[in-house]
Amino acid sequence: MKYFKPTIYQKTIFDIPYKKLKKENIKLLLFDLDNTIIPFYDEIVPLKTKEKFMDLKKDFTVVIFSNSRKKRVKKIASQLDVFYLSFAKKPLPFSFKKILKEYDVRKDEIVIIGDQLFTDILGGNKFNIKTVLVEPLAIKELFITKFNRFLEKICFKKLSKKYGFEKGKYYE
Repeated sequence: MKYFKPTIYQKTIFDIPYKKLKKENIKLLLFDLDNTIIPFYDEIVPLKTKEKFMDLKKDFTVVIFSNSRKKRVKKIASQLDVFYLSFAKKPLPFSFKKILKEYDVRKDEIVIIGDQLFTDILGGNKFNIKTVLVEPLAIKELFITKFNRFLEKICFKKLSKKYGFEKGKYYE
């Protein structure tokens, strides 16, 4: 169960303690795309999100790290003027290793931010990097994501019993 417990749990990407992460020597932020940055069915990034990413780029290297196809990820990354890696195959370690080489960072200098336990949090924890879980932005989701959410409910119950981790009870 330890692989499903995020380092930080916040409601949205706007609530994450980025100043604290900077003090902890985090240099690279890996953002999941769908339902973390924007809902999976949207293609236009809201102004508030663009402004947040402009601000983050002052202190961090920012990368969209998504299992989505290249065309979609590239379109969103270009609106945010950030790097991206599409079809990352999270939670598998291959793309995490690629990020280490490509950006010349150590594991203790990276955090992954996402909305799913079974891709973002599991992948990050198995790779031994900091993880941040946020609530999904949309209720409407793809079938595979709906299935993952069903499994997440079971996982949340076990996390609650073992670690006192509760859905909706945010922490840094």
